[in-house]
Amino acid sequence: MHLIEIVENLFAQYGYLVLLIGLPLDFIALPIPPGNSTLTYTGFLSYKGILHGGSAILSAYIGATVGFTITYILGYRLGQPLIVRYGKWLFIKPAHLEKTRRYYDKYGDKLLYVCFFVPGIRQFIGYFMGIIRVPFRNVLLYAYTGLAIWVGVFFGIGYFFGDQWQYMLGLVERYLQYFGIGIAILIVILLLIKVPRFFAKKRRK
Repeated sequence: MHLIEIVENLFAQYGYLVLLIGLPLDFIALPIPPGNSTLTYTGFLSYKGILHGGSAILSAYIGATVGFTITYILGYRLGQPLIVRYGKWLFIKPAHLEKTRRYYDKYGDKLLYVCFFVPGIRQFIGYFMGIIRVPFRNVLLYAYTGLAIWVGVFFGIGYFFGDQWQYMLGLVERYLQYFGIGIAILIVILLLIKVPRFFAKKRRK
């Protein structure tokens, strides 16, 4: 069954519960229903008058923040103990987390305004912020703002483009896919630079 049909069937059966339960599942890396499609279809149903716009967008924001907060708490509570215990098998040490945290402090918060738009990154970012122990005040200020932007944009696509929502969603997601591929390529390049240096240092020691 096509993803859009899945979203439509879920809304037909469960209404607002799709937003309050489905969006948290999207963040926990169980993207059924997928977040972008769910929000856009929510906007479309509000455009048609089937859902109340204010209630729909509020439910969507609550569902998104609940899902993100769960992943942040899981990362915060479980991430570092797991890395202390098993990180050596992945060549990850607590000191590496601290270094990553310093990089995040310089550049990371502002990226939260856009990272929720990219599937894969959206499902990972909460765990990551918890693992490196980003203060919750930063989560409130930047992550929750980024979530509001994400919810508003995709809800708006469905609401303002109406019957053309599927076409516009496909167009937007195509560009987001290119953006995600670009990030993946950048990560691979950084790994290709960093990993040989890491093993060279190990051999010298």
